[in-house]
Amino acid sequence: MSKVLIIGAHGKVARQAAPRLAAAGHEVGGVIRKEEQSDAIRAAQASPVVADVEHLSTDEIAEVMSGYDTVVWSAGAGGGDPERTWSVDRDAAIRTIDAAAQGTPTRFVMVSYFGAGPDHGVPEDNDFYAYAQAKTEADEHLQGSDLDWTILRPSALTDEEPEDAGVHGIEVGDDLEAGEVPRAVVAGMIAAVVDRPGATTGRVLEFNGGQQSIDEVLTPAG
Repeated sequence: MSKVLIIGAHGKVARQAAPRLAAAGHEVGGVIRKEEQSDAIRAAQASPVVADVEHLSTDEIAEVMSGYDTVVWSAGAGGGDPERTWSVDRDAAIRTIDAAAQGTPTRFVMVSYFGAGPDHGVPEDNDFYAYAQAKTEADEHLQGSDLDWTILRPSALTDEEPEDAGVHGIEVGDDLEAGEVPRAVVAGMIAAVVDRPGATTGRVLEFNGGQQSIDEVLTPAG
């Protein structure tokens, strides 16, 4: 299988995605900002890679990613501080995309949010604007690249187990309104997308938690 690097590997979604990727046979690396997070990454069956992408140049990020086939961007500033949101969710993400475009990896999976895009509709005086616009600009930069990209846009994240939330998969559709999705389901989507580059490259997938099988949604008809 491939070598997968998760950026933002200490996040709740990433720590559930890593063992799923490892179970599928991938060699997983996890980028973290702090050495003390290493044990948690090892516990998630990934190899810790200490690198603060917020403060690394494009060339330095390229060095971190060297040898990997796929990068999963699951990093974020966590909201609250607009300046850091621009710095991480937009600027660092764009440098990472540019770093990948230098050669390796060629596959890029972006974890964005439901509603991102030029029509996100969040006014500039809203506290959420920095996040919405930063994610939108990073997504657009990825879509304009030559990478084999997939953008995941999950709705509001919950810590419920899928069974407790009454869901077993996802819900997608052209007229879908934002709802909720357990982090475990998002982790499952990440692993499934990495395993299906042919069926998911060039796709933007907005989804809630639901009853549709991830396998069925990601497998083209015919």
